[in-house]
Amino acid sequence: MPPAPDAPASLDQASASAGTLLQALRSHHFGDDANVELLVAAFIAGGHVLIEGAPGLGKTRLVRTMASQLGLNFGRIQCTPDLMPSDITGSEILYAKEKELRFLQGPVFCNVLLADEINRATPRTQSALLEAMEEKQVTAGEQSHPLPTPFFLAATQNPIELEGTYPLPEAQLDRFLFKLVLSRPNVDTLQKILETQGEEQKSFEPLPANAVEDIQKLASFLPLPAGITKQVAALVAATHPEDASAPAIVREHVRWGASPRAGIAIVSGARALAMLRGQAHISPSDLCDVALSALRHRLTLRFEAVAGGVSVEEIVSDILKHHPIQ
Repeated sequence: MPPAPDAPASLDQASASAGTLLQALRSHHFGDDANVELLVAAFIAGGHVLIEGAPGLGKTRLVRTMASQLGLNFGRIQCTPDLMPSDITGSEILYAKEKELRFLQGPVFCNVLLADEINRATPRTQSALLEAMEEKQVTAGEQSHPLPTPFFLAATQNPIELEGTYPLPEAQLDRFLFKLVLSRPNVDTLQKILETQGEEQKSFEPLPANAVEDIQKLASFLPLPAGITKQVAALVAATHPEDASAPAIVREHVRWGASPRAGIAIVSGARALAMLRGQAHISPSDLCDVALSALRHRLTLRFEAVAGGVSVEEIVSDILKHHPIQ
């Protein structure tokens, strides 16, 4: 069967479509090209993203713009302590006239979902997203309801305000492919933001639905260099303090290392990044560029390390020095 019109039928066409999406996002979000690239890569890889940053850095706008450029349905949840799980997933409603229960869909039934300030929701409500993230479905009563395809969750959290927040448990953090940390813009970027306020933004045609599906499929088949999986496995193993290959900084400051999902995230994320960069295969630099975002939320530090100001970024950097991907 011939490909649908406008759908990328080759790796070159898929890479071009992905590049168009990346260009569109960078024209709306200034000064953080690396994180914008990783956000798009996470979507292409079929994963989810946790975005951390202070208020006003454009987290919501960035995710909304991505959904618009992809031509996908966008949903948003503002997380608060009184938010209930059914407010996210939906619930069964009794229709008295028909004398039957019907499932009323919640905001999770969309293609791109933004969970704003997810750490303000209670653990019970946070857990409502676990099944959606992993199984791409929700369960209400005795029935399971599949989510639209594709389904992408971007959750944000504010690192400044800690009062009235509930830190995400490790099991939920592990479901996020990447954790992206947005920093404040420098003077030049801030000036550009101020100068473009009120101007009409450059518009790009949304990608056709078939193009989105083909980009994700083709990226998943990009070949890996010989022996690279062994290097990634050694890197993940070195995050565990009890492993013989762990560097001194890990043995001293890390309580729990990364799960096997970290290795999967590094490989799948690198495949998506290679697709974005127009490559026919993964290079070691692609794997290195996603390693920090795939590992930073999967390492649990000792209390003494947190109190002493030791950063996860510093630890991951040292691990990469001892176990380089090349």
